Amino acid sequence: MSLVVDLYWSFRSPYSYLATARLVKLRDEYDVDINVRPVLPLAVRTPEFFERANPLFVAYLLRDAPRVAERLGIPFRYPNPDPVVFDMASGRYPVEQPYIHRLTRLGVAAAEGSDGLAFLDEVSRLIWGGTNGWNEGAHLAEAASRAGFDLAELDAVVAAEPDHLVAQIEDNQKALEISGHWGVPTCVFEGEPFFGQDRLADLVWRLEQEGLKPRSLGE
Repeated sequence: MSLVVDLYWSFRSPYSYLATARLVKLRDEYDVDINVRPVLPLAVRTPEFFERANPLFVAYLLRDAPRVAERLGIPFRYPNPDPVVFDMASGRYPVEQPYIHRLTRLGVAAAEGSDGLAFLDEVSRLIWGGTNGWNEGAHLAEAASRAGFDLAELDAVVAAEPDHLVAQIEDNQKALEISGHWGVPTCVFEGEPFFGQDRLADLVWRLEQEGLKPRSLGE
């Protein structure tokens, strides 16, 4: 029986992106299932977090995320456009958000489909890997296709089941907090949270203690 890890993840989190390829590799090579549970980013869930945060928080993140990407050999550039719109004049995040709600609902729909982790991987590579105008043209459709999805079909689910998808996102956010953390990426195994891309080695260590095994050939 496969070990199961819940993954709480956001399309606006650079560290979520930086963790994803390693989680795909872990899932593909070992007998572990990654249960994808997308959440809205803090800027939308709790916008006052950034109003209260030390200004050095964002300054450090802007320096650190590219450094981690360079060390890991992962293409990285801050998104254009940002998945979460920020009003420079007011210094606030407006209620109307043209990108993040669709992305998060697509992520939930994909997680309920064939391979949510692959969808997160391909779409986050598109957003964070250096593609300008990732929201334009066929970029998103092509990323979805690489993950094994038809974007039009996923969008149809988003349009047909908004209440269900919103409820699932809210459930994910509550479950994240119950796990013992609020940030992403957070992996939870047997009720134990591992927050941050820099705690994946700790997660693997714990999985090994619980009998993590390589996948059999052909699985």
